[in-house]
Amino acid sequence: MITSGRGKYTVWLRRYEIGDDLVFFLGGGERSHVGGIVVCEPGKKAHAIKLTGHYDDIVLKPIAEAACKKYKTTVVAVGGVHVDHATKQEITLLVENCKKLVKKL
Repeated sequence: MITSGRGKYTVWLRRYEIGDDLVFFLGGGERSHVGGIVVCEPGKKAHAIKLTGHYDDIVLKPIAEAACKKYKTTVVAVGGVHVDHATKQEITLLVENCKKLVKKL
């Protein structure tokens, strides 16, 4: 598991191997949840499923795309990050922490 951030702005990413493919679970903030799913196959455009009222696909897509490119295999990224009543600044901080996870893949 890799992490980024501190306190209630900490985000984490777990990697699981499914045969030759990879599944990444993203969570963090005050409450992890499933807010989106992104599937990325080598040489193809990523497909995102955004659950109603959630925007987690925005941070899941770069994770799936980067891992797919690096490991040259099919990747699924699923999960979500939540902070109650988050301000724009707090959302920006959570997104930046998720971007740091991509660099640690």
